[in-house]
Amino acid sequence: MSRSQGENQNGLSAERLEAIRRSWVEASVTPLWETAVHRVAQGAPRGRHWRWSDIRPLIDDAIAVTTTENAERRVLALTNPDARGGRNTITNINANFQVLAPGETARPHRHTANALRFVVEGSGGVTTVDGKECLMTPGDLVITPGGSWHEHAHRGEGTLVWLDVLDVPLHQYLGTQVFEPGPVHDLPPTIPDSAFAGAGLVPVLEGTQAAYSPLFRFPKAAWEAALQAAPAHRDGARSIRITNPLTGAPAMPLMDCRLMRIRKGEPTATLRSNANAACFVVGGHGRSRIGDQVVEWAAHDVFTLPGHNVVSHECLSQEATLFCVSDWEVLRRLDLLVEEEA
Repeated sequence: MSRSQGENQNGLSAERLEAIRRSWVEASVTPLWETAVHRVAQGAPRGRHWRWSDIRPLIDDAIAVTTTENAERRVLALTNPDARGGRNTITNINANFQVLAPGETARPHRHTANALRFVVEGSGGVTTVDGKECLMTPGDLVITPGGSWHEHAHRGEGTLVWLDVLDVPLHQYLGTQVFEPGPVHDLPPTIPDSAFAGAGLVPVLEGTQAAYSPLFRFPKAAWEAALQAAPAHRDGARSIRITNPLTGAPAMPLMDCRLMRIRKGEPTATLRSNANAACFVVGGHGRSRIGDQVVEWAAHDVFTLPGHNVVSHECLSQEATLFCVSDWEVLRRLDLLVEEEA
């Protein structure tokens, strides 16, 4: 005997089924079997690529459109509609380009999210972190750990541009994102950079230290020397991590920062990881294979490496340098990190 028209597979009438669905809505419950939670994903997410040649003219437009008096920060966010939340760069990480015109300042504030600044162009910039002034010249890295007061000023000429990377999406997901505007108050004591006289030599300090690096500025000359001195991997690439000199842990607890130098003619080993990364091309020209996708990049481009892809990089110039920020450390500390050479 055939099922009556309007009945479902269990013999419920359309009216009865609609009444059940209304009761679910009223009770704020969801039939999990009708959602996509248990569906197997078809392939890994695709990477996203922002070309500097496209972005740089937009920075001039941003200066024309608004001032730092009108905006908390003059920032162009690199937005990937495919990322979780729809407004992020990649899972757990946001990347932006921030800009100051000569004489401008960006007023102080602090937030629970960790942030870093990698200077792209301009000179005469200063980021003040918990009262400590950090110069900003191209290639310098300045960190503003979660909870630290920070403000920016441009005391030079020309346009000052830097890459921002923050773990805001992770804090939003966890419900821990808190923002506090200035004025600055309750500044913690800081340690002068001169206290760290050489590699492996750190001061013995009194009291409990913060979980982040007491060094806020990592100048280009310092990381260049460290990268050049690092032993080459089997594939010829050299890489270093930005760390807390007191502990050897990442400079900020929830973001792993690495610099990699690749030589022409020696593709890197292929690696599959469930960590998510945003990569900035410090210099050089090359391409990256991200699963079945090929991204060809040039200086100051930004591209993403979504987790679960097989990834490798190849330099097409004499050498290339990548600065990559990932949630690798978050996954490692939660015992969720999975990596393998493919």
